[in-house]
Amino acid sequence: QVQLVESGGGLVQPGGSLRLSCRTSSMIFNIYTMGWYRQAPGKQRELVASITTTGSTNYADSMKGRSTISRDNAKSTVYLQLNSLKPEDTAVYYCNARRSTDYWGQGTQVTVSS
Repeated sequence: QVQLVESGGGLVQPGGSLRLSCRTSSMIFNIYTMGWYRQAPGKQRELVASITTTGSTNYADSMKGRSTISRDNAKSTVYLQLNSLKPEDTAVYYCNARRSTDYWGQGTQVTVSS
């Protein structure tokens, strides 16, 4: 069974930062594109950022300049650094592994509020 284990969410004030982590098996990590999605209440799940096995990255327009996705191959872990957070960034953030199949983590809540 494929597991994506997320951590790092929480409550942060506007303008603050968080780093999300997602760890999976090396078998998955080494061949799958890894990504982060988010889903706010009443909205569709949307891409935040993704990174391929070769390190190519893709960001949602709303997160360009405010987020950085990276991967640590030795730890089979993908990170999402979120900066200059806004209340509208409040959502459940999901880790994703994609190739011919999608795997999802359980989600981690990010709340941006004063």
